[in-house]
Amino acid sequence: MILSLLNFPSHYRSNIYLKMEEELNSDFVFGNIANKSIKTVDFNKFKKKPILLKTIKIFGSINYIKGSLKFCFKPYNKYLLTGEYYCISVWMILIINKLCKKKTYLWTHGYYGNEFFLKRIIKKIFFSLSDGIFLYGNYARDIMIKEGFKSEKLHVIYNSLNYENQKLIREKIKKTQVYENKFQNTDPTIIFLGRLTKVKKVELFLNACSNLIKSGIHCNMVIVGDGDESENLKSIINNLKLDSRCWFYGATHDELVISELIYNSTLCLSPGNIGLTAVHALTYGTPVITHSNLCDQMPEFEAIKSGVTGLFFKQNNIQDLLKKLIEALSAFKDKNETFKNCTSVIDAYYNPIYQIKIFKKILL
Repeated sequence: MILSLLNFPSHYRSNIYLKMEEELNSDFVFGNIANKSIKTVDFNKFKKKPILLKTIKIFGSINYIKGSLKFCFKPYNKYLLTGEYYCISVWMILIINKLCKKKTYLWTHGYYGNEFFLKRIIKKIFFSLSDGIFLYGNYARDIMIKEGFKSEKLHVIYNSLNYENQKLIREKIKKTQVYENKFQNTDPTIIFLGRLTKVKKVELFLNACSNLIKSGIHCNMVIVGDGDESENLKSIINNLKLDSRCWFYGATHDELVISELIYNSTLCLSPGNIGLTAVHALTYGTPVITHSNLCDQMPEFEAIKSGVTGLFFKQNNIQDLLKKLIEALSAFKDKNETFKNCTSVIDAYYNPIYQIKIFKKILL
């Protein structure tokens, strides 16, 4: 029997959770700490209702999932845990299960490549307590192999969104006049999707597009999301006199709306770390631009193949970003070829079908 004890029941992982229940016969226990903007999975979709436990913040990011240790003494022989080294209860379960000769696996980002010496030591001890590690990308796997981990212990499962529903939408998607109607022009549109926080550096998006327009290459911008930086970004839009060129759409969870906005965009630009925005954009055939400092990236950057499904620019370098925007507007003119290239990487790796295949291979 398998128990998946994870830090939060994120809605975007509904597909893979339900496949894990059906094909791994996994039970689920979740903690309850996460960003309030993250939608939770509908527990009624599970055959056996998951258990929700209280996560207690101890200090900073250090936390503890209350009541989780008792599951070490339930009749499970394999455990899949969120591999957060700052969660004390995960450490304790790893140690207890090691003593009880039960197998424990971690689902984690692994290494980013920018860890200082002490953090590398802590992570090395933490990950070494597990029987196997499921990673979001090959970049982390390569780093961990250099750190001395055995390759056969490291399994790349990538990441996924609501793939099955998105694929159905994608099969019927068509070009619309959504941007022509909004902007009253047929210029290329560049989209940003995600939480509007400082780390996303959306101001760089606005300044680069402003410079693009000043250079004589006209474009439109659409910002889909909400967050702490909303008012600051609106002020920047006003100061740069981009009101007629920038659609501050706001947040939406309507997948039909999101799919239309992405599909009809020429490019998706994420000047900070990219994360699942890359998967979302490529799912609907739109290439992605983000920065090339991989230590500061999220693992989904691996879905971007330079010149094929997007481009990389030098981090925080607006001149290089401007150069890459001009290059991308030329390189991805063939919508049919670009659509095929972008969606093929999602269909191959970034979906729950691929993920469950790896889970079954290792856990069963």
